[in-house]
Amino acid sequence: MKALDRRSFLLTGSLGLGAFAVPGFAQSPNVSTARGFTHSVASGEPGSDSMLLWTRYVPTSGDSAELRVELSETPDFARVVSGGAQITGVWRDFTAKITVDGLTPNTRYHFRFVAPDGSFSPVGMTKTLPQGPVDRFRTATFSCSNMPYGFFNAYAHAAARDDIDLAVHLGDYFYEYKAGDYPAAKDQVAGRIPLPATELLHLADYRIRYASYRSDPDLQRLHQKVPMIVQWDDHESANDSWEGGAENHQAEEGDWNARRAASIQAYREWMPVSDEPWKSYEIGTLATLFRTETRLLARTKQPDVAPLFKAEDPAAALKAFRDGAWMDPAVTMMGSQQESWLSHAMAQSTRAGQRWQVVGFGTIMGETVMPQDATAWLAPDASARAKNYILAGVGAAKLGLPFNYDSWGGYPAARARFLRGAQRLGANLIVLSGDSHNAWAYDLAQDGKPAGVEFAGHSVSSPGYEAATATDPKVIAATLVRGNPELKWCDTSRRGYMAMTLTPDSATNEWIMVDTIKASNPAARIGHSTTIQRGRNVMA
Repeated sequence: MKALDRRSFLLTGSLGLGAFAVPGFAQSPNVSTARGFTHSVASGEPGSDSMLLWTRYVPTSGDSAELRVELSETPDFARVVSGGAQITGVWRDFTAKITVDGLTPNTRYHFRFVAPDGSFSPVGMTKTLPQGPVDRFRTATFSCSNMPYGFFNAYAHAAARDDIDLAVHLGDYFYEYKAGDYPAAKDQVAGRIPLPATELLHLADYRIRYASYRSDPDLQRLHQKVPMIVQWDDHESANDSWEGGAENHQAEEGDWNARRAASIQAYREWMPVSDEPWKSYEIGTLATLFRTETRLLARTKQPDVAPLFKAEDPAAALKAFRDGAWMDPAVTMMGSQQESWLSHAMAQSTRAGQRWQVVGFGTIMGETVMPQDATAWLAPDASARAKNYILAGVGAAKLGLPFNYDSWGGYPAARARFLRGAQRLGANLIVLSGDSHNAWAYDLAQDGKPAGVEFAGHSVSSPGYEAATATDPKVIAATLVRGNPELKWCDTSRRGYMAMTLTPDSATNEWIMVDTIKASNPAARIGHSTTIQRGRNVMA
């Protein structure tokens, strides 16, 4: 029997864009035959004086090629202020990443790549991080973009703004499933089926899936417009992955370590990222942003509570689990090395007087249990699996247990270590998270005391609770908030992204909701907004 995970439930059911035009390949049905600059440009790993720049170039001959990059403060490139070169070829799937330095803090740059034949890539824009005092800094945070479920209108809306300093992607940049699996064929949006049609197992598979997703014009436009800090979650490899395996990896599919290595290699080829598994970024004296890794390098296996419900006395079995294995201090999301790094890096940030400590995690940290009346949410035609998932969550909640063990709910000792560390440091902690497809706002607490806040993002296109429930989403949200003291607000039915504005004294997060994902339409509106005052660690 498969683990009773969250997806078991869900499976049932004003900018002139001409200046940033994407190449015609974005609509090409065959991502394998394109030549030239096939996937536009991107930037990432921002610093106050440096930036990593990315492109992909396939020569007509299929041979290797040396690419140059140029940066200028003006769109006509009248004065090139920095550059670099790299040779690319089949060994790296014709991608290129060049880190340029010597840049000016808090400055917008235009950049382009130059091929050996003199042709140019599309022009991108990027912006270095500030130094010194900062009055305001705004991020756009994304997660969970599933192409067959619909259009990436969240990317389009953010790309059309001129007030975003930095994009953050917390994972599930794509999904590894074969066509017709997630979503089922009946739920697929026409023209949105990525390649390959098979599940991703090998390096070639992962490369083609990246090529397919990176052909999306809205995603290309976002990458062209702002730098992005990005970290994988599970679907960049396989569902519910951990260091030694994944729920969506079976023995007959081959060696897990080989599959994991292939997914990491393709990720590092195709994304504007360095090889550093985790990293911190200084936003002047305003904030430190921490990029973490919580999937493939050290995470221990998620608890599997499904067998406990088959025990002779399920309540007794669950109680024994709650008081024993669930609280095992050896169970970890990040591993001891990364935990130590993050603790020391946060200490440096607080000692330096940084106003905010912003930590990005792939999965939700806020405590969430299933409300006792949640069975009333189910649609009349809900599957047996969905019904069992709800019933199991209700039963577990009676003992104070969560319903999602793939999140921090499955790692309570590790969660406590992190939050206690933040409390000891006097950190002004903001946790950003994704994964759940739904929108959440938590006041995080540990040992009965405030520890920080969490802004958890809804998906770009992956379905939320609405996929298997018939109840009014507002009723579901109110029930969840009533049953979970840390939870202050949620929305379980709309897609979009988060826009967070940091100032020296406050942090405001907006959950931006797109009107639709079933058609290409970037219209969106603010669905909810909340503010935290520095020094309080709870929402206003």
